[in-house]
Amino acid sequence: MKQAVDAAEDVTNSRTLEVLARAGFAASGILHLLVGGIAIRLAAGGTGNADFSGAVAELATQPLGPFLLWASFAACAALALWQASDAIFDYSHLPAKQKAGNKAKAAAQALVFAGLALTLLSFARGTGSGGDNRKAASDLTYSLMKAPGGVALLVLLGAAIAVTGVVYAIRGMRKSFEKHLVMPANHTARTAVTVLGVTGYVAKGTVLLLTGLLIAIATWESHPEQSTGLDGGLRALRDQPLGVYLLAAVGAGLICYGVFMIVRAKLARMIE
Repeated sequence: MKQAVDAAEDVTNSRTLEVLARAGFAASGILHLLVGGIAIRLAAGGTGNADFSGAVAELATQPLGPFLLWASFAACAALALWQASDAIFDYSHLPAKQKAGNKAKAAAQALVFAGLALTLLSFARGTGSGGDNRKAASDLTYSLMKAPGGVALLVLLGAAIAVTGVVYAIRGMRKSFEKHLVMPANHTARTAVTVLGVTGYVAKGTVLLLTGLLIAIATWESHPEQSTGLDGGLRALRDQPLGVYLLAAVGAGLICYGVFMIVRAKLARMIE
């Protein structure tokens, strides 16, 4: 049994998987770039679905779209596997509390990238849709609200997403993301990476906060039609006073986050 575990750990720490996992950061960055661009387009009165399904749908329309979809799927799947490996095998040298926290964070990241990989796979196979994901989110909320314990689960889920958004924003403002990077020696390059990270993390935190609040409030007030996911959160921001400008700013911040993730593909500390 121990030999099988050791073999699995060796595979997940291989150079080939590391290269693919780094590409996963870049693929995620490209999707964030697309979501940010759609958000700015919505602020300008245009159309589009400002979520990852909408971003993948736009990626599919690009030259070499099928190749980009399959390559991005492989990269995100590899990064999900790498993060899952961290959650299972790594951090054993840390104190118990810190080890548990790091393993939980790695597991959560593995789920996020697995979700992206599945979305990319569905489009690569021709079964995905960039249609009305807001309605799909509302329908899912309605179905869960009817299930036993569903209301409590949805409120907790919304609260967890909102708290994650706050954590992202704080991580950005404190620049704590830098410890996971091998920062460039050049001062100008270091400053550029820091600015991209701070701006991007705060923007992504804002989006997650809005999305989580929409889920929790819609569930609490028994209005599942108001639970509209990432796209709905950004549209709700647009409807606020000065919302057009706020949405454009968040879109620009998501583009910064996308560029940061592409840079992270090269600078990330894969083994910590």
